[in-house]
Amino acid sequence: MGTPPTLKFGWQTELHSQLHRETEIATLMMRATSWVADLELAPLCLTRETAWLPKLVEGVVDWSQGLLIDLAALAHAIHAAIRPAVLLPPEANAEDPFVLALRRIEFESSRLIQAQILFLKGPEFVPIRDCVNAAVERRHHQVRDLWETMLESIGVRCA
Repeated sequence: MGTPPTLKFGWQTELHSQLHRETEIATLMMRATSWVADLELAPLCLTRETAWLPKLVEGVVDWSQGLLIDLAALAHAIHAAIRPAVLLPPEANAEDPFVLALRRIEFESSRLIQAQILFLKGPEFVPIRDCVNAAVERRHHQVRDLWETMLESIGVRCA
């Protein structure tokens, strides 16, 4: 995969970056783990995959602006809620490439969250601030529920 011919908007860069980060996480997980067939996986995958589809933001008249807000809200929720490094056991070798990669991903997520906050709190959204906040809250709730469901499905209890 390469970059699109031109990246005109910040959200295009974010989406491209997110795609590669998700690919990196999946690759790391495949290298470091083994999987057993799970018959419940197919319906769970459908639920999880459709969650990433963009949704119109209620109260925003301009649909392209609404989708952009939703994309930023979703990215913010993903970076904030999905923290795989906290799943590492305390005795994990800090020099292990997998451990280093997970910690690097988490560090990068914190940097991306700051950029998303600046965007979502930008002056162009002042008239629709309540709609933006509702979209962010909705996406946070959705991603947190999906993450906790996934963790519980592999035997990790959520606090």
